[in-house]
Amino acid sequence: MVDKRAANLIQELKSRGEKPKFVLEDFCFPQQVKFIRDTSRYKTAVCSRRAGKSTACAADLVDLALRKPKSNQLYITLTRGNAKRLVWKEVENIIQKFGLKVKANISDLSMTFENGSMIYYAGAATKDEVDKYRGFSFDKVYLDEAQSFRPYIQELIDDVLSYAVLDRGGSIVLIGTPGPIPAGYFFDASHSDGWKNFKWTIFDNIHIPDVEGRLAEERKRRGIKETDPVYLREALGLWVQDSDSLVFKYDRNLNHYTELPSDLVYIFGVDLGYNDADAIAILGYSKVDKKVYLVEEYIKRKQNITELVNEIKRLVEKYKPIRIEIDAGALGKKIAEEIIRRHQIPVNAAEKHRKLEFIELLNDDLRTGKLMIKRESVCAQDMVLVQWDILEKDRRTISKGFHSDVTDAVLYGWRYCNHFFNEPTPIKVKTGEQQVNAFWDKEAKRVDDKKNNVIAWWDDL
Repeated sequence: MVDKRAANLIQELKSRGEKPKFVLEDFCFPQQVKFIRDTSRYKTAVCSRRAGKSTACAADLVDLALRKPKSNQLYITLTRGNAKRLVWKEVENIIQKFGLKVKANISDLSMTFENGSMIYYAGAATKDEVDKYRGFSFDKVYLDEAQSFRPYIQELIDDVLSYAVLDRGGSIVLIGTPGPIPAGYFFDASHSDGWKNFKWTIFDNIHIPDVEGRLAEERKRRGIKETDPVYLREALGLWVQDSDSLVFKYDRNLNHYTELPSDLVYIFGVDLGYNDADAIAILGYSKVDKKVYLVEEYIKRKQNITELVNEIKRLVEKYKPIRIEIDAGALGKKIAEEIIRRHQIPVNAAEKHRKLEFIELLNDDLRTGKLMIKRESVCAQDMVLVQWDILEKDRRTISKGFHSDVTDAVLYGWRYCNHFFNEPTPIKVKTGEQQVNAFWDKEAKRVDDKKNNVIAWWDDL
């Protein structure tokens, strides 16, 4: 999103055969410049959709790389794929427009500038990825999509990144849009005196004409008012309670448990991934209380089939499940067949159609306390991050902004938990002969007691 003045200047310089120079103040609009030029070591930026935050990130990274030779910068978002899609391309656009000499390494997502400065792009989707940033030294670290990080973001910042920027006097920047729940590390930081807080919205983006008119048209298309929580979050960048935007209706108080029944019947749900993670959800349903429990979860990225199968075997030996449902999308069907034939593990291809219907049924179990998930589990953390994308009134799809592997695994397995069919253990009823014998035993005892009382009375005389 190059400013028109900058675009005209670039064109004029090129026409004269001169090399255009990257100038941040010409490239960005005022709100972006104010945010970037601020020298605070800890900053947050809360933006609406289409506010130009990715452009601001890219411009800031390039500006520091040019101003400070041999500087090191790190851009982190949830996944490497998102890092490449969101900001890598924005930086590439700047490099191309201004003819900067930069060597890009696609395999490790890094860029090396002519003066020795480097920009690294990475993902941190799980707690396991926190440690890989230990031992590095950076001048600046960006955490984009900060609202979508799980609670391990605190460990990532306080235990790792804060020390990574210490010796260089570097800075840490959190940037993102408000989440559906006004809580979490990003929310707290954006309301803390320990962080310098910035905010701008689509209304500040000078590259989008007639913002109000376009948003009014969008509200009309979707059949919503200006007070709609999604509109307030995404267009105005406001933190508002918007639990309706969450796909799953998990309640950390209602759906949390501390103890498991002893009569559980186990079912596994398996979601396959590679760039995404493999996830195994071990579900147990009770024959007595008619509830389903997420007993254990296994989540791991970039493992091969042998590693996955070995983990399934370990869990099968431990829980003896009556059914294993596995994601059969893409290459999943071939993997399922491989597991059946080579490893003799009976798995079933998970039902992937009618997903939205099954989500609503699962949500009914969450609302009524029939699906129990510990609040510290990854599944519980994910359930308050997976959101709907509202396409138009009464039409929606799951947002691609945050993907959860373990919630899919839970959904696959939960469908086959027959907790609602089970009845409490029946009371044992005595046979007719047993009831007659019991009656006469009781009567004999009564007569004996009366006789003993008479004897005791006579003795007292």
